[in-house]
Amino acid sequence: MKKIISILLGISILLGFTSVFIVDETEQVVILQLGKPVRNITIPGLNIKAPFPFQEKIIFDNRLLEYDSPPAEVLSQDKKTLIVDNYVRWRIIDPLQFLKTVQAIPTALSRMDDIVYSELRRELGTHDMVEIITDNREKIMEVITLASNMATKDYGIEVLDVRIRRVDLPNENEESIYARMDAERKRQANKFRSEGEEEAQKIRASTEKDKTIILADAYKESERIRGEGDAKAVDVYAKSYSADPKFYEFVRTLDTYKKIVDDNTTLVLPSDSRLFKLLLEK
Repeated sequence: MKKIISILLGISILLGFTSVFIVDETEQVVILQLGKPVRNITIPGLNIKAPFPFQEKIIFDNRLLEYDSPPAEVLSQDKKTLIVDNYVRWRIIDPLQFLKTVQAIPTALSRMDDIVYSELRRELGTHDMVEIITDNREKIMEVITLASNMATKDYGIEVLDVRIRRVDLPNENEESIYARMDAERKRQANKFRSEGEEEAQKIRASTEKDKTIILADAYKESERIRGEGDAKAVDVYAKSYSADPKFYEFVRTLDTYKKIVDDNTTLVLPSDSRLFKLLLEK
């Protein structure tokens, strides 16, 4: 009797261990009854199910997951072939629906990769290469994320973010693209040089004009000052002459001697010349 009680007690304990389980914060659980999904548990804590094999639990991750898609070719609106490397942030929001439709994460990734690539190809095909690389990448990614999320909801999946990690050109297109970029940069450089030279010419012309005006004003001022000086000199000479005419005449005569007479000078003067008389006076 005691042996039977022990066996029953052991079976009860075993059934208790297989019936009681804990759901972690990073997990969500789907309960299967005879192989068919019947309910899902998304709230962490202690839970109870029917003993195995009547019911069993399938655990799915409740955290934000990331899927790195392999690089793929995409054709832009301006007919440029681009190698796009993108990644997806996603999570399972309905584990029961997830189990019914895709069953496992590898299948889900394959299905999601097809959806995201399709949306990438469709949306990027409506934009030029420059927009994809620089101008409107954020808006493009928002549109792709929204469309991908709508397409994956039927699988119990929420797509939170689709991002382009890198955009490359095929090897055969790189040289032609770089050549066009180089030509464009040279054109811009020549334009800037031409505009700079034109501006330099304007500055030089303006400077030359200012120089001419300054020199003319300076010459005008110098002539005015010289005229005033000459007028004052004449006035001084006139006052000196009127004060002592003979002395003034004598000084002027000496100045004349200095200008016309030196050691090699020979003068031929008439006898009635004032200069001749002055030379003979003692």
